[in-house]
Amino acid sequence: MSEAAVALEADGAVTERMVANNKIHFSKEVKQVIDKVLKTDDPMDAPDFNTVDYINQLFPNEQSLVGIDETIQKMQCEVSLIDDNIRSVVRGQTNTGQDGQVALCEAQKVISSLFSHIIDVKSRAERTEEMVKEITRDIKQLDCAKRNLTAAITTLNHLHMLVGGIDSLNKLIERRSYGEILNPLQAITEVNQHFQQFSDIEEIKNLSQSVDKIQVTLAQQITEDFKDAFSAKPAGQNQHRLGLNQLADACKVMSVLDPKVKKELLKWFIAQQLEEYMHLFHENQDIAWLDKIDKRYAWLKRHLLEFEDKYGPVFPLDWEVSERITVEFCRQTREQLSQVMAKRNNEIDVRLLLFAINKTQAFEQLLSKRFTGVTLGATAADQARALAEPSVTDAPAGVTIFHDQIGQCFKPHLDIYIRSIDRNLAELMDKFVEMSREPFKFAEAKTTVYPSSGDLFVFYKKCMVQCNQLSNEQPMYDLALVFKKYLREYAAKVLEGSTPKLVPATTGSSIGKSVSLLTRDMQNLSTAAGQVFHNFLKEGDTQRFSRDDLMRICYVLTTGEYCLETVQQLEDKLKEKVTSAYVSKIDMSEEKDVFHRIISNCIQLLVQDLEAGCETSLQTMSKVQWQHINNVGDQSAFISSICANFKQTVPTIRDTLASSRKYFTQFCHRFVAAFIPKFINVLYRCKLTLSDGSNNVLGCEQLLLDTHSLKTALLELPSVGSSVNRKAPTSYTKVVVKDMTRAEMIIKVVMTPVQPPAHFTQQVLKLLPDITIAEYQKILDMKAVKRVDQLQLIDLFKHTASAAAVSGLIESTAADEEAQGTEAPAAGALAAIEEPEQSLATAESSTITSTTTTASSSTPKRAFIFSVGSFTGSADKNADGSSQTGIRKLESLLKKRFP
Repeated sequence: MSEAAVALEADGAVTERMVANNKIHFSKEVKQVIDKVLKTDDPMDAPDFNTVDYINQLFPNEQSLVGIDETIQKMQCEVSLIDDNIRSVVRGQTNTGQDGQVALCEAQKVISSLFSHIIDVKSRAERTEEMVKEITRDIKQLDCAKRNLTAAITTLNHLHMLVGGIDSLNKLIERRSYGEILNPLQAITEVNQHFQQFSDIEEIKNLSQSVDKIQVTLAQQITEDFKDAFSAKPAGQNQHRLGLNQLADACKVMSVLDPKVKKELLKWFIAQQLEEYMHLFHENQDIAWLDKIDKRYAWLKRHLLEFEDKYGPVFPLDWEVSERITVEFCRQTREQLSQVMAKRNNEIDVRLLLFAINKTQAFEQLLSKRFTGVTLGATAADQARALAEPSVTDAPAGVTIFHDQIGQCFKPHLDIYIRSIDRNLAELMDKFVEMSREPFKFAEAKTTVYPSSGDLFVFYKKCMVQCNQLSNEQPMYDLALVFKKYLREYAAKVLEGSTPKLVPATTGSSIGKSVSLLTRDMQNLSTAAGQVFHNFLKEGDTQRFSRDDLMRICYVLTTGEYCLETVQQLEDKLKEKVTSAYVSKIDMSEEKDVFHRIISNCIQLLVQDLEAGCETSLQTMSKVQWQHINNVGDQSAFISSICANFKQTVPTIRDTLASSRKYFTQFCHRFVAAFIPKFINVLYRCKLTLSDGSNNVLGCEQLLLDTHSLKTALLELPSVGSSVNRKAPTSYTKVVVKDMTRAEMIIKVVMTPVQPPAHFTQQVLKLLPDITIAEYQKILDMKAVKRVDQLQLIDLFKHTASAAAVSGLIESTAADEEAQGTEAPAAGALAAIEEPEQSLATAESSTITSTTTTASSSTPKRAFIFSVGSFTGSADKNADGSSQTGIRKLESLLKKRFP
């Protein structure tokens, strides 16, 4: 039981006991812990123990009651055993309190004894500590005295060194024994730093001032010695001129002194070394001009060799005197060149400028390899890149250590270079224009792209690489502007200029024809006006491009595609080369749009040429007397002519655009998008009705056969005349099938008898669900329906289409509302359905009702839009109040459906 208690406490379970009816109830957690600790298989220990079930399990039948006495006796024995266990446990707990009290008293006695021992140990430790302090008191005093004595002796020694050193230094300074001065000077300087904490003592202060005076005297004396040693006076006039060894010792002494002294000395010395250069290359001298700039750099090379050979051992290596001379030379050269170029700017041409820049860049690269750049503050990474750079021509801007130390002066004049590029491109463009006007030898061409375009971009690349070596800032941006300018010129003068064009023939006869067409039928004014404009624009369609013209148009297209792709690469490369400040300014989207437009124009020219080849065939089709055809044979001659035109023209275009397959596909798309509507317009002009008003079925079937043949020819258009039967693109096939199927449906509608009108209207909406009023009227014209009958049929068509659209609309709206869990407005729907039925009652009430039901499912939105106005026409005049209410509900429904 103790283990169960520990487990219960560890789990944090709360045991709740309720005593009722002499039973102890434990919580679920307590039961789980008890079962875990006291594992038993006795069914009486189960929490859901049922007495009745247990007895039934022991005695399932009457025969089992034989052993009931034995079972009762066994149970009594178990009860007696449990009672004995409980009794012994209860008796064992009687003395637990007394035993705990005895154990507590013993623990208190032990704690009191332990406390006494601790107090005793503490007192003994305190006495021991006092004894040790007493023993070591004298030792600490002696140690402190030793430290003080050592410090006093050291200070006296330093003081002796300082006093003696000052006297000896004064004597050495008088004798200019710089080799012997260095060590004492360093020692005295360090000792003087030690005495700075005693500067309030007068004697120490005086000694410190003497040291400062010695340093000032040394600085002045060494500077004068250098000036005397490197002056142009004869040796006899200077008694104290020092030798190179003494000057080398003096430099070592100077390194110990204030850095400002060293800086002033080097400034004077470098100016003295470059004095000859300043006089020799003065701006008034001829040698100072750009054409002799290499002589400047040759002078420095020669002077540095002489200096290092003669005076190299004098100066310490860490002074970097040669590099300092070079840096100052670069600065003075940059200033001189800036001044002379500003005065003689008119004399600078691009060849002279590039000559000077190339020589300067080569010289800067040489300096970067020779010196570390420590006096310029160059980083180690810059030094490593400069040493690893193989050549000047490949070195990008900003890599060499000495980059632009001199070349900076040329940047304000790089506009000369940009203007030169502009002139060269203008000459190149004139050459390209002349080449484009010459007859193109297609048989000798190795590619379908104009060679001039490749030459143009090769020239662009060379210019960009060269400009990047000169500057990647404003000049690079200006170069990009020049590139943009001549890309537009190339597109306009070369590509557009070499594109073949057709000259229209005289337009007099066509204008007369158009005017007669305009005045023939004022009721269809919009249609006639559109036809007038179409005929007026299409004058000269009999003229066509030759095979060479078609190939040239394809060449212009592929060249435009090549330029479009290369312009994008050019833009990316310019943005990569130019500095970040100009990246956002470089944009060639306008130039890319120009080449897009050229490609589109070329495709349109090809489409127009193929259309022109079909124009005569379409005119022949419109002149055929379809109403008099008495047999159905093979395809008509005009279809064969159209197919022949396809076989003659398309292979040339496809083979020439073999490298631009996507644009050939676009050409096919555009052609069918323009040709099929034109074919349908011609189809509307075909007369298929006999004089008695009946349809010539044979003529309709022949026309349907021709339409199907044309559909097949259009589907095979992309691969016509090709040895490889490549499948046409799916998007193209869908367009052809959709539009040509519409043409076939128009013929089938024409084949349908007008009587009865309801059936004819139903067939129209079924075969042409998206037909418009204008198209419907054209079909009636094809059937030679009289104007009076046309008006009745059109009115019937409007109401039938409206009723069909409303029916489909209400059904879809009811389905939507049902899906949203709302009730459909039954009364409004019935009123909306009754209204079109009432307006159509005078025609064919019973037939129209069935027509409405049949066509509603196939009539789309467009068929209803054009006839919405009928709800404010005759229907409103004949409708009663309930119908008007239905109309208002229908209008609200329409607004909801078609916002």
